[in-house]
Amino acid sequence: MKREEFKVVSASAVGTAFEWYDFFLYASLVPVIGGKFFGGYSETTQTVFALLTFSVGFLVRPIGAVIFARLGDKVGRKAVFLLTLIIMGASTVVVGLLPTAEQIGAAAPALLLVCRIAQGLAVSGEFGAAVTYVAEYAPRNQRSYYVGWLSGTTALAFSLSLAVQLAVQSAVGADAFASWGWRIPFVISVLPLGFSVWIRSKLNESPLFLKMKEQGSHAKAPLREALRDKRHRRMIAVVFLMAAAQSIIGYLSTVYMLTAMRTSFQVDSLTISWIFMLVFLIGFFLCVFFSWLSDRIGRRKVMISGLVLAAVTLFPVFNALTGAANPQLAKAQSNVDVILRANPHECSFQFNPAGNRKFTSACDRARAVLQTSSVKFRREDVSGATEVVVDGRHVTAGPEMEQNITAAVQHAGYPVAGAAIKVSGITGFLSLPALKVVALLLLLVAYAQMAQGPAATAMAEVFPTRIRSTAMSLPYQAGVGIFGGFLPATVVAVGAETGSVTSALWYPVVAMAVGAVVLFFVLPETRGVDLAEIGGDNPTTTDTATAPVAHEVRGE
Repeated sequence: MKREEFKVVSASAVGTAFEWYDFFLYASLVPVIGGKFFGGYSETTQTVFALLTFSVGFLVRPIGAVIFARLGDKVGRKAVFLLTLIIMGASTVVVGLLPTAEQIGAAAPALLLVCRIAQGLAVSGEFGAAVTYVAEYAPRNQRSYYVGWLSGTTALAFSLSLAVQLAVQSAVGADAFASWGWRIPFVISVLPLGFSVWIRSKLNESPLFLKMKEQGSHAKAPLREALRDKRHRRMIAVVFLMAAAQSIIGYLSTVYMLTAMRTSFQVDSLTISWIFMLVFLIGFFLCVFFSWLSDRIGRRKVMISGLVLAAVTLFPVFNALTGAANPQLAKAQSNVDVILRANPHECSFQFNPAGNRKFTSACDRARAVLQTSSVKFRREDVSGATEVVVDGRHVTAGPEMEQNITAAVQHAGYPVAGAAIKVSGITGFLSLPALKVVALLLLLVAYAQMAQGPAATAMAEVFPTRIRSTAMSLPYQAGVGIFGGFLPATVVAVGAETGSVTSALWYPVVAMAVGAVVLFFVLPETRGVDLAEIGGDNPTTTDTATAPVAHEVRGE
């Protein structure tokens, strides 16, 4: 990179890393936040509610895309990613200062929801502005490589958020961290906020945007223009599909797996932080590599390969993860037969975004304790009283039902707390089980980077400069918000309903497979297009004989 290009990429990446640090800090603390803001519910319900609050940040992202991306096309890319940076930082600090449900009751989750909405709005504006900015600076034959440093900050920020938690937990102790120390990573984000704002304020505006303003060719109504043109509408649909497909594997490999390791595999928080910190740090460089690779062989090949590999191998990878992380649990899930017999009218679907229901029936109580012990069970509908059958041993409904179910499943072979792997430092990775868990998680993260890395560049390469930020951001945020954002909560809720976490994975597997097939037929190859020439009445070609057509659906 030239000096000016390096300055642009590094300053943009630092700011984006900070925004994603703030966004994912909540995700990595879901079990803690669930207990603090949704107390009074079962552990599974707390997790679902906490994940739903996380998902709300995605629900508002299309709104943020319309607001901020329009500003990006009219006012400039730089102004937008400075504004969104400040909004994200302020809302994150406030999360660290919020009183809990024990202190102010229902007002606590309501205030948390407001902060998550602000974070969702901010990060939606950040993506379009930052990616567009870097893409318009980068040379065409290295564009994805340059943008890859920006896209990779998603994984880097996740790793950073876990590193900060480890440092704080080490300083104050595990008990203090669970009580009040969890607030510190949120509050201290005010420091990198100041640095990020300062470094981004030193940047110049995108040269393509300045040239467009100079010529007076900027769009007065970017969204209207994007939706009015048939070619643009077609590309908006393609970007939506791209965003939906890559966000499924992205949030499956990050937020969901982070939650599953804690709740389904019964791995302690310290071990999870160490493992995922390493995995996501490597994931950052994998994103840069796959982005670079797409500059050599094309965006389509890399993205679609990632989706196909993820869909084909998710089940064996997940099963292998269970065996590596908690062998005794994996053995029990395979060998112990557990049946929940209950009246279906007494079994509630634990997906209640409003948080206004109490799951107190015998069926819900039984299911809650089975989920807490990570028990794989099957449902049988009966008209009589609720009972749980564990390898032929019957546990009926009653005041001591929870204790009796726990005793029965442990007697049958399910592990008590502490059976999972433990990593408390760098030397902990020397054990074979820990290395196996890291390798399997890294495989999922690699699939995500294959899909995500080149996608960001491809989205910017199908629209003209005057509407690029708006036309790219709106379908991207809609696709991510609808499919990626709600994926963790949906999979957890479906697993609680069916009694099998594995069966809940059919949703992402089918979605990724369908996404890969559709994108194979509709995704244009955009490697090497000239961003300055995209637009007009005819498809745009580049000045190289082998370069693809910008608005034409074709493979390599």
